[in-house]
Formats: sequence, structure tokens, C-alpha cells
Amino acid sequence: MDKILVLDFGGQYNQLIARRVRAAHVFAEIKPYNTISPEDVKASGYRGIIFTGGPHSVYAPDAPRCEKELLSLDIPILGICYGHQLLAFLAGGEIAPAKDGSEYGKTEVRLQKSVLFDGVPENTVCWMSHTDAVQCLPKGFHAIADTAQCAVAAMADDARKLYGVQFHPEVTHTVCGERILQNFLFDVCGCSADWQMQNVAQQLIAQYQKDLAGKKVLLALSGGVDSSVAAVLLQKAIGENLICVFVDHGLLRKGEGDFVERTFRDQFGVRLVRVNAEDWFLLSLRGVTDPEQKRKIIGEAFIRVFEKEATALGQIDVLAQGTIYPDVIESGKGDAAVIKSHHNVGGLPARMGFSQVIEPLRDLFKDEVRKIGEALGLPRELVWRQPFPGPGLGVRILGEITKEKLTLLREADAIFRETVDALEQKPSQYFAVLTESRSVGVMGDARTYGYTVVLRAVTTDDFMTAAWTRLPYEALEKASSRITNEVRGITRVVFDITSKPPATVEWE
Repeated sequence: MDKILVLDFGGQYNQLIARRVRAAHVFAEIKPYNTISPEDVKASGYRGIIFTGGPHSVYAPDAPRCEKELLSLDIPILGICYGHQLLAFLAGGEIAPAKDGSEYGKTEVRLQKSVLFDGVPENTVCWMSHTDAVQCLPKGFHAIADTAQCAVAAMADDARKLYGVQFHPEVTHTVCGERILQNFLFDVCGCSADWQMQNVAQQLIAQYQKDLAGKKVLLALSGGVDSSVAAVLLQKAIGENLICVFVDHGLLRKGEGDFVERTFRDQFGVRLVRVNAEDWFLLSLRGVTDPEQKRKIIGEAFIRVFEKEATALGQIDVLAQGTIYPDVIESGKGDAAVIKSHHNVGGLPARMGFSQVIEPLRDLFKDEVRKIGEALGLPRELVWRQPFPGPGLGVRILGEITKEKLTLLREADAIFRETVDALEQKPSQYFAVLTESRSVGVMGDARTYGYTVVLRAVTTDDFMTAAWTRLPYEALEKASSRITNEVRGITRVVFDITSKPPATVEWE
């Protein structure tokens, strides 16, 4: 299988680059710039490298820089934005603040003939976001694009297959960005489009048939898309040796526990153990308000429950989880920023009573997981149900978690989801959040004092970026009216209109 290395220098679109590469059916993986050596890059067999964007200036003393030897590995490189400047810097060029000022947003660009721009109009629109620019090209490079303010909007050293673009081809605002990336993948790197989900599913099944032969596996099943797909995949691989443990931690949506049990035990015939651990989780979370601490407590509590169940079930050495690639990325690695510790990654305790942890979906984005699910024959209503985080309502209640707050949020969330479910066009994810803010209200001519609920709805294809959804005013009014009338203790409803980035989908 051909693969591309996305070398991460801290830019906001780095995950999107990998998604665009995979959308072209070429496998891409993201690694922080300082976690892989030139020797490892060479040995890993990458067909190409993409340097990502980043917020720094390459000439700053503390700027993130990879080793110059990467340019001599005979592996094609594409630098994007900061990566474009870094490529020029490492090759001996000069980078400085842009002489004619910064460029931000949609920008007209003029392209010259190049393998990178094959099939792209000479004049097109790209997305710029930079304050520095290449002022002097390195030896062996020539400019292949310019804008009104940037003389080196793109550059090439065709002999060494080194290319840089100051703009962002990975974002939809760059009109022909998809074609430019494909030109790099197929015409420059010579990749094959062999990253197909049907093939990946069969490869994973074959891998775990071999790796887990004769072993008993306990799968942490939440009932969400990720763990559900992992459950069916492993069942096809090891059959009766798979035992799914569903932990009802008291942080579930209304009716969620019964739905999970009914679906997997009755519909799929999976060996399922349902554990009621609400008291344990709420006791562990008592008085805790910090989001990161909540996630870590929930992550450890999950493991302790699984260890206890594994002991009761006999000798079980392997723990399986539905971890996916965004979980890994957002939990941070090396010098990479920790967005938030996912309970199944950064929230795992150092010591666990399992000799092995497997994560069949660890290298996949959400939309790829859904395609795997369809390839395995899961019903569409399960594969395409909106995500629900492993920590559940624990990351949708700001401040301390209590039974009272859980009851309020469950009811408000159920009303909002019921309202949105009735719409013809639905967002990718929609839910309610209970804040710590309390405010005065009036009901029946009497003063009330209750909580504020936030309604959140986003549209996305990969959950690495997301746009807030423009729900009809009538639906928002209906949800607000029902929540404030039917859920005593909530006096105010607001709507979140923040996209990701700068926000995340969840509030905590």
C-alpha cells in the first residue's frame, strides 16, 4: 500500500491535508515534525512527504524545523504555506516578512506550466494566510505561480521533485486545490489509489484472525458508531472469543442503554455484558470541575470496570477499543498540542490489568469508519447515527456532575434531538449542553431561577473541522419553548454558532 507522510508543524489545517489525501484513495498519516528521523522516513517507504502549515516564522530561533536531510532522500516533497517557506529555507533560500503586506483569504493566483498544475486554469483562486514570503529562491528552484502581492506563490525544483505552494490547496476555498494535490500524489509521487475501505475491512479481519487466534477479547462497547463497527469487525474475525462489555455509567442519553442492549444482543447476537456502574462513576467525579480531569477520571473508571468484568469472565488478556484517528490526534503526541484528552487515549491509566490493547480503527477518520461499517453490512441507521462521546454527558455538563444536572440535561437533549429529527435536512451532530450559568426567569407570574442550556448543531464530513448548522428559526423556537416548559430547572436556552476551529464540537 502506497502512503504519504504529512509532517505536522502545528497548522490548523493539518488533519484536513491527510483527509484530502485519503479522499484520493491514498493512505496518509500525520506525524509531528520532531518525532521521526530521516532514516525512519526512508525505511518506512513513504512515496511522498507533505510539509504542513504552521503559525511560526521559519527564521525565528525557536521555529519548528525538520532535518535538512529529508530533502536528500529522493522522496518528493510538497510544502504548504509554512511548509513552503521551510522547504525554501532548508534549501538555502531567504524568507522575510512579505514586502507588499500579508495576504489573507481568497486570492487570485496566476499559474505557470508545471506538473503540479496540470489541468488547472492559468488564472484561478486560492486561499492565502501568511505574513512571511519567499524573498530569494534557493538554488535549483524556479517560481511557478504569483499573485499581486506574492512573487513566489509557488516554486519547483523538478529535478529533485521538491515543490512548495504559499497557498492552501487542502481547503475548499482554493478552487482547484483537489486537482493540485492529486497531481502531486499521482504524477509526482507515482502513488496508486489503493486505499479502499472494502479492502481495509478485509485486511483488518484477516490481521485479527491471525493475531488474536485462541485469545479472548473484551471490547469496550459504547453503542456509538466507532465501537459498533469495531465490534462487528472483531466478531467476524474471532467469533465467540469476543465479549462486548457495555458500561452504563449513568452519563448516557435518554433511553441509550436500552437501545444498545436491544441492538447488539437481539439484532446482532453479540455476546454482551451490561454493567450498571452509575454510582461508581458519579462518586469518582464528585466535586470535579476541570474538563481534563473529568476525562481522565472517566477513562480510568472505564478500565477498572473492564478489569473487574474480565476477572469475572475468566482469563481475558486483550482489551479492544473503538479509538479512531481524530481521538489520537486531539490527545496529542510528542510536542503536538493536546486539544483534549480522549478518555480512550490520553485518559487511559498507566497501569492496566490487560496484557494487550488493540484499536482496529485507530488509523481511520470518522467517515472512513462509516464506510467500513457499510462494507461489513451494518444497517444504515446505526452506521450513520450521530456520534456520542465515550464520556457521555460528562463532557456536556459544565462544572460538577450531579444526578440533578444529568436529569435536566437528558430531558433537554431528548427534546432538542426529537425536534431536529423531524427536519428533512439534519446536521451531522446535534445535542444540548448544560452550563453552570443560572439566570432569573418568569413562570406563572412567579420568579424562577434556573440553568441555561446551550443547543449545538454542526455539519461536517470528518469531524476534524465543522461548520455550525443554520437550523430553521421555527425549530429552534419549538425546542426552546418545549425545554423551558417541560424541564423544570431550565429557564434559558441559547444557540451555539461557533465552528470548529476555533471551537471543538463538544464543549469539554
